[in-house]
Amino acid sequence: MTTSARLPRAAVIAASVLATVATLSAVPTAYAESSATDATVATGLPLGDQDLAETRTSETLAKGVTLTKIVRGTEPAPPDQINTTTRGPWVINVLTIDPREAKGRLKATYGPDLAKVEKTSDLVRTSGALAGVNASFFTFTASVLYPGDPVGLGIFDGKLLSEPLTDPAEANLLIDANSNKVLTGHLRWSGEVQNRDTGAELPLEFVNHPPVIPTACAELPDQTTCAEPGDVVLFTPEFAAATPAGHGIEVVLDRRGCVVRTATTRGTSLTAGQTSLQATGKDTVALQDVVANGCLTKDIKVSDQNGEEVPLRNGLYGVTGRYQLTSGGEIVVPDGTGSFFDRNPRTIAGTTRDGKILLATIDGRQTTSVGTTMDETAAVADALGMHDAINLDGGGSTAMARQDGTLVNHPSGTGGAERSVGDAIVFVPGR
Repeated sequence: MTTSARLPRAAVIAASVLATVATLSAVPTAYAESSATDATVATGLPLGDQDLAETRTSETLAKGVTLTKIVRGTEPAPPDQINTTTRGPWVINVLTIDPREAKGRLKATYGPDLAKVEKTSDLVRTSGALAGVNASFFTFTASVLYPGDPVGLGIFDGKLLSEPLTDPAEANLLIDANSNKVLTGHLRWSGEVQNRDTGAELPLEFVNHPPVIPTACAELPDQTTCAEPGDVVLFTPEFAAATPAGHGIEVVLDRRGCVVRTATTRGTSLTAGQTSLQATGKDTVALQDVVANGCLTKDIKVSDQNGEEVPLRNGLYGVTGRYQLTSGGEIVVPDGTGSFFDRNPRTIAGTTRDGKILLATIDGRQTTSVGTTMDETAAVADALGMHDAINLDGGGSTAMARQDGTLVNHPSGTGGAERSVGDAIVFVPGR
């Protein structure tokens, strides 16, 4: 993919998912020792045959934070039966955080910039976290230059750095790091810029995402002569070392929203406090008209699925998944997703009825852990007590790591190789 053309985000998420299929600071001494216990239970997770043996091993990482490993089934699966066997095995790792007892903050994090990819283990280690899991779907192989670009919602410390999709299959996890409260659902957004002097307005199509170059405009020397609709995109310094280059125009604004410079081609570096607006196709004319002779006000709003506004304030984080698994204690996976890419590794996030936060990984595509379909994933979330839960990025992206960067699970890459991802959800200890 080049910077002069891109897939629409709804198409990019499909490319991301298909690509997925193809391929701490010191723990306090009082809690450093494992409190592991093994127990074979007669009944357990609703996976496979009822007579399967299931063991659970739990370890206290810190007060209010536990890590549980569940192994269901004892015999390795024949390689040709991974998608069909009823004998497993399945390996699930569950990180449980009780906000009433745990000292620290749950948050989302990414690497040096939004568009790069980093391993989950590195994101956990460099953020000083106790543990964490991979999070959002991201462009991955659909974008060579910006592989970490989230495909959907990305809120980091109160800043909307990537807008939610209109696709109803998108499911979002919203984290208030100040209270460690977590909500799931599907957020919406609206964005526009307005000239403070003239009142002229222009809607935004995207935040931190390369704009489309209309095919009919690609060969024109000046896109202001192109009659095809393009995109208007807001870029922030968090996106990358430079904004996407190519046909179109770009207007750089200072922290007050006043024009610093205007260029007839796209691609520039932004300093702290600056933002830029890029436009392609006939939207280049509309952007030029709006920025003429004045400063701009940016109006960006986020609302929940009930239409209630979600204030963008410090400590708010949001990541993007695909499909709500449970809602209000009921399994809500829509019809037609039961065999969603067959059995695969999965990453799940959710909350219990009493407010505990659960982050879980299910290893898959291996004879030692076959993975789950979407129906099976929802059943696991429900059995673990997740009153509300969503499916995060999975496949080769599924990873859970702890404080020193060591992996808890076994990724599905060759030899257990860990994939680099766009962002992660981590629990950072402290007051």
